[in-house]
Amino acid sequence: MRNIEKRRIFFAPLTFARTLRVVPALLILSVSWLACGHIASAQERTVSPPPTPPAAEAQDAAGAAEPDAIAAPTPPPPEVQLPEVAPIIDEDEFEDAIPPIGAEDDPELDRPLESIAEFERQQAEKARQDRARQDADSEGAPPPAVDGTPVPALADGDTAEPIGDAPISDGELAAPLPALEDFNVEPVEFAEPEEEGRDRSVEYSVQITGLDGPDVRSDIDLGDLFHDLSALEDGDGKADNVAMLRARLGADAELMQRILSSEGYYDAQIETRIDRAPVAEGNGNGQGQGRRRGPLTAVIAVTPGERYTFSGITIKAEPTVPPRLIEDNFALKAGEPIIAERVQGAEAAIALKLPEEGYPFAKVGQRDILLDGATAEGAYTLPVTIGPRSRFGGIETKGDLAFDAEHVEVLSRFERGDLYDSRKVDDLRQALVATGLFSNVAVEPKQTGQSAGDGTEYVTVDVTQDAGPPRTIAGTAGYGTGEGIRLVASWTHRNLFPPEGALIVRGVAGTQEQSLGVTMRRSNAGRRDKSFELVAEATRSRYDAYNALTGRVGVRWAYESTPLWQKKFTYAYGADLIATREDDYDFALGERTNDFYTILGLTGQVGMDRTDSLLDPTKGFRLTSLIQPEGSMRGDFSPYVRTQIDASGYYPVTDSIVLAGRLRIGSILGAAREKLAPSRRFYAGGGGSVRGFGYQELGPKDPNNDPIGGRSLNEAAVEARYRFGNFGIVGFVDAGQVYTSSRPDFSDLRYGVGVGARYYTNFGPMRFDIATPIDRQPGESKIAVYISIGQAF
Repeated sequence: MRNIEKRRIFFAPLTFARTLRVVPALLILSVSWLACGHIASAQERTVSPPPTPPAAEAQDAAGAAEPDAIAAPTPPPPEVQLPEVAPIIDEDEFEDAIPPIGAEDDPELDRPLESIAEFERQQAEKARQDRARQDADSEGAPPPAVDGTPVPALADGDTAEPIGDAPISDGELAAPLPALEDFNVEPVEFAEPEEEGRDRSVEYSVQITGLDGPDVRSDIDLGDLFHDLSALEDGDGKADNVAMLRARLGADAELMQRILSSEGYYDAQIETRIDRAPVAEGNGNGQGQGRRRGPLTAVIAVTPGERYTFSGITIKAEPTVPPRLIEDNFALKAGEPIIAERVQGAEAAIALKLPEEGYPFAKVGQRDILLDGATAEGAYTLPVTIGPRSRFGGIETKGDLAFDAEHVEVLSRFERGDLYDSRKVDDLRQALVATGLFSNVAVEPKQTGQSAGDGTEYVTVDVTQDAGPPRTIAGTAGYGTGEGIRLVASWTHRNLFPPEGALIVRGVAGTQEQSLGVTMRRSNAGRRDKSFELVAEATRSRYDAYNALTGRVGVRWAYESTPLWQKKFTYAYGADLIATREDDYDFALGERTNDFYTILGLTGQVGMDRTDSLLDPTKGFRLTSLIQPEGSMRGDFSPYVRTQIDASGYYPVTDSIVLAGRLRIGSILGAAREKLAPSRRFYAGGGGSVRGFGYQELGPKDPNNDPIGGRSLNEAAVEARYRFGNFGIVGFVDAGQVYTSSRPDFSDLRYGVGVGARYYTNFGPMRFDIATPIDRQPGESKIAVYISIGQAF
């Protein structure tokens, strides 16, 4: 019959270490304890005193009450007959045996002691006399010798001790030592010269055997996992000495044992040794140059043994709603190997799933896996405490507040009575962090015990705030052909008007644009991600199309997507009052003239987003429509409407290649081009339009070949994006044109082609594009360069 051994295993969190608790060890400990008990009992029987009579107990108690009393022997009872004992000697004989002590018997007892100095003098005199007698006795005797060699006498009469096998007659032993300044030390020459660096380092290789057998799991390379964590591999084949190599080899043997245990090989055997290659002699030309040590090989021999599998899986938990919530989300199945990574992953999945389904206080207990060595199977048991099923109640906040609980409710995506979902709690925490107003913030559920009906309880969301510095300074930089260099800096106080009322001062310093503006912005105004803005700014622009000095005051409400919460539908609306002085080419006069425009306009925008990412989409589409009713207040009010539609789509060809395309169509209805301020017309060309051309370069031109803008446009672009790691390459073709009519006719399209590079960061890709126009016209640049943050579309 096979010897059956059962043991329990435990996985340490985030490590491969496994603790095995062997059941037979308990039996050994029990037998040892019983043996110790028998020995102790035997000792107790050996030293135990006889029973104490009641009278003695009473007297002992009395003695304990009187600690100063002298214990007296207890007389025997009267009825006891004791035998008479005769003395060994009588008193007279005892007295005679004691020697007499007294001055009359020994006069030396009354003699005073001599001083210490006198005692030392007497001892020295006695030693001198003894030495003189020895000298007299040795006269005429032959001198001492060792192996027939006489031993010379020293100055004080002593004899010299022979040193080693050197003859005593050698005159060098009796010669005086040389002076220190004349002393010369010559290095000792050994028969075999020491190898250079032999004591400093050794070179070695690593060999692992036994991991390529049929018993080892085929879908995982244990060797590669070992190499990633190996101390021998980290040493790059060099160690200071052999002792260090042995230490690394021992550490790697323990590592291999843990790795195999984590994969279910609990009976694996690991053996280690250090092999040395055969010794090489000579230098290969027939002339010996001494023996040279061969290279070392650190060998780890592995015998994996049989792999353990689950014989059964038992989850001890109260009933859930729905009934099989835990079982349906638990990944482990009976019969599969016991792999630590899968076990920990399955338990973590349950710990995450239960709070998502209304159990905020669920806890996964300590697993128990009982291994059976006879069958190589393990019985898995997992206790789970689910806690009360809960619904969202109120929100409470404490700490150094940036805003109150009422505004926290605005940021939340749940309402009172909703079934508790930990994902919504995490979303609230991220939304609080995204405000930028906290140095630290925590969001946790707190049990109330208040019934919410249908077997659930209300849970309070407890928010702990630690307000951080509200002021920030930011800056960006970019360059584009036709736009020149553009530097943007801003100063922001994010909570000047609580809650989340910000004051923003923004400035632009560029080669062709300079501006200064002040914005009062309230974020999350009554609704999460809804904002309200008041803007006042002054701008000076110098472009080929026009020169302008503009002042603008605007108000805007917007509900927009953020990287944290990408919306399917967005909108914006507002109003602007613009006063601008701009130049335009007057075809009647044949020259550029300045004019002043006062414009009042409204803005409305609606967007739909079905992409997978706001900053770097790889699939889906976007659609945005913009309408701007405006009117010039110079003279008679002249109304017109600016409309624009943008669409883009993204298709993943492979995991690393994405095809992207976009289309833009714009039109101005209700006014002739000459009635429009040059800054309110349509232009095309540049990094965000048709690459390969300068900023606003496409479309109608005046006799000086400067663009004058138009009332309609169309643009299109196709990109192939290839990403590898944090880098990417893009090839693209852009097309577009601007027309004088209000309806684009898609004729006379201009094309630009180019390539770009991308560097992907956590806030979006850095973009560098270079392009050239096809069928380049006079005055157009051969190469256009664009540098900015974010994809082109």
